[in-house]
Amino acid sequence: MNGHIYFEIHAEDPMRAANFYKGVFGWKIEKAEEATPVPYWRIQTGGTAGGLLKRPASTPPLGCGTNAYVCSVEVEDFEATARIISELGGNVAMPKFAVPGVCWQGYFIDTEGNTFGIFQVDEDSK
Repeated sequence: MNGHIYFEIHAEDPMRAANFYKGVFGWKIEKAEEATPVPYWRIQTGGTAGGLLKRPASTPPLGCGTNAYVCSVEVEDFEATARIISELGGNVAMPKFAVPGVCWQGYFIDTEGNTFGIFQVDEDSK
């Protein structure tokens, strides 16, 4: 079983993306100290680890769907997080919807054109 998970965010402007995700989720994002083939930032979420780098290829045009593995982040308050996403320049890709007996889910577009999700566990399903 593969238990270790690592994610990467590609960005046209890595610092803009770092500020967006720091503001939305409170993640710690720092430039890698060690030598890397390209400028790279380490992401500490308090759980799963990740990285951030300059996008190596063109961003697909809006409306074309994603060209990557989409990650969803658990949040305590869906509406409050959605407001922060909007305030920091993100946009709704798919409005909040119920996954019956599991959670409330929604998808957004970050400042770099990447799709990501947020979900709030449905406490009534526990």
